[in-house]
Amino acid sequence: MNAPTPSESSVSTEIRPVLNPITPARRKLSSRARWLLGLSVPLLVASCMGVRALQPLGERTLAAHSALQLDLTRPDALIESAHLARLPRDLLKVPVLRDTLTEEFVFYYEGNADRLGITGALRRIAFEHDLNLRDDLINALLDQPAEVALWRTEDGKLTHALLSIQRGKLAKLLQPLAEMAAPDTQLSKVGELHVDGSAVPVLRLRYLPGRAILLMAYADRLLVLSSAEMLQETAQADSPLGAPEVAELEKLLADGSEFPAHFGLGKRRVEQRITLNSQVLALGYGQFIPQIAGLRVELKRGNWSAHLALNPGAAAPLAFGRLWQSMPMGASACAAAPLSADASAPLFARLSAADLLRSDLGAQLDQPLALCWYGSSRLHTPLLVTHLRDADGAADGALAQSFERMVGAYEEKAQGGRFAVLRRQVGDATVWTRVVGSSYGMYAADSFNEPEALTNSHYFRVSLARRGDTLLFSLDDQLVTQALATLDSRFPSLKEQLPQSGEVPIYLAADSLATLLEKESLASLPADVEALFRNAAESHLLPKLRALGQHKRYALALPTKPQVDQEWTWVPLQWSEL
Repeated sequence: MNAPTPSESSVSTEIRPVLNPITPARRKLSSRARWLLGLSVPLLVASCMGVRALQPLGERTLAAHSALQLDLTRPDALIESAHLARLPRDLLKVPVLRDTLTEEFVFYYEGNADRLGITGALRRIAFEHDLNLRDDLINALLDQPAEVALWRTEDGKLTHALLSIQRGKLAKLLQPLAEMAAPDTQLSKVGELHVDGSAVPVLRLRYLPGRAILLMAYADRLLVLSSAEMLQETAQADSPLGAPEVAELEKLLADGSEFPAHFGLGKRRVEQRITLNSQVLALGYGQFIPQIAGLRVELKRGNWSAHLALNPGAAAPLAFGRLWQSMPMGASACAAAPLSADASAPLFARLSAADLLRSDLGAQLDQPLALCWYGSSRLHTPLLVTHLRDADGAADGALAQSFERMVGAYEEKAQGGRFAVLRRQVGDATVWTRVVGSSYGMYAADSFNEPEALTNSHYFRVSLARRGDTLLFSLDDQLVTQALATLDSRFPSLKEQLPQSGEVPIYLAADSLATLLEKESLASLPADVEALFRNAAESHLLPKLRALGQHKRYALALPTKPQVDQEWTWVPLQWSEL
């Protein structure tokens, strides 16, 4: 095999952490949608499936005409609320959130630039046109029963929102807006909907430079779209309305929302309910876990509960016990999920076509997998455990070839451009290891026997191991070694800490997780380089992490062998304090 060169980034790249601690997480709600929600829904879904960043392969059902090509019947997330304005405070009823979030969390959206801009625009219109609009109109609207449907953009953000509010007594207060649309500079009529024989004007409200929302009202319902492009054929201001989107909004105004039915939910009244589909949960990689349809959390009688939606027909079972038997005790956080060979086939085909991965390896990995993060390691070096179909080593050739081709960094002074893969037997296990230089590495270069051959100041000893049908992988070789000791019963397994009833997909050790996050935060903010941000982190972030550390260990359990006979079959999730 020819030695790689620095330009061959598509074939051999330096290992980089899955989550760069220096860079804030960017998969978040856009500012356009924030004022609609009045909330923040923290979501951490981290995964590490090797050393390459692959683009999501998910398909999106596109509408025919709108500039954004969104299917307005199929949102990616849904918020249902009896009082939308109360949602931030209601989230603080969760003990962990209560201890780690502050009052700024509640008040942040009241001072959001988009919300202030809209409020200011309405007040100016009311003043100049002598309208009798309430000063607290926005607050009053958000205190009504409401639904917020959200759609992802290609970068994974929940950017576009449709807010549906039951206006009640506020209906008459909004009627004068339509009359003022023509002569006003910020408020204009861009089209009409036709509902039950009545013409419903579509109003565009410009509230900040380059920012506008659409409003339409009929009977006791108000619809707000977070951007005009959601309904118009192009992004141009004078673009006509898209026919399919118009039809959907007319139906929504006439008959009410069918969004809950899209998520397999009824229309029963709830205090608060947040529902996410699998693409949001998996950050765009939901097609690899087709058995999981989504997640919902809801507030009922003052208590939050969680449910997972399952789909039938997926090959990988929701059986995670064997995975936890292989995981060493002492993890900070763990997550397990089924893996579909059918859904992974296009990925393996692409990698195989690039001569990076043996295509027949995909069929061997049709099993659940789990990731665990450990306080003794780093946030970007979790331990991955899964199982192979065959336990006799039939996949060793494919594993060795894939490891050789996919794991590595260009080292100018190393023979062949990369360090050699070391294969060795450790008892009954076969272990492949390669030294990979990286500024994020676990070890300092001076601890290596050939420090002059390393391009970077640190390096990893990336390890892949097979013992029977168990497959282990980590950028931290010590975690793989410890997992092998666990399989040999020389170290206790995580399963000994977990509930014996139900299947556990999530495990959290708050104290250890808080320690790991604190370590990563300080490592990403050196005092001599990032003094300002370091001081801010020590003053504001670390106290919250230490408050998180006061909590105990928790496991999230699914019912054993749930009956799944249709899509979006909801099953309860039970949090257990360990």
